[in-house]
Amino acid sequence: MSENQVTQAAANAVNQAADKAPEDFTLLPPVDVIEDAGGISLYADLPGVPKDKLSLQIESDTLTIEGELALDVPQGMEASHAEVGLPRYRRVFTLSKELDPAKTQAKFEQGVLTLRIPKAEHAQPRRIEVQVA
Repeated sequence: MSENQVTQAAANAVNQAADKAPEDFTLLPPVDVIEDAGGISLYADLPGVPKDKLSLQIESDTLTIEGELALDVPQGMEASHAEVGLPRYRRVFTLSKELDPAKTQAKFEQGVLTLRIPKAEHAQPRRIEVQVA
């Protein structure tokens, strides 16, 4: 790709971003994904999101995590500085075919979302007995 093409691609990306409404922008929450023999555990930091403003959706092989911030400023006060300028978190993951999304378990505690997605039966490790002839 030539330098001109790279510059044009960057300009196109900036123009596409400028066309979005401010409410279309979201924060990407930090996420840790840990895999073990039985499946994956996913930990997402979502500070400022109450449980009723948290949305989890699995459709086909796509996991979507969305949360709306609810940072209340005490009555009669206003923030002189705020580092969080976007009102929503959003993160999308493509799940492996080895996972069984129907058995997903979710827990939300102190701003941390914990998901456990086990491996499907066909992907579970199993012991094979060897027969002596």
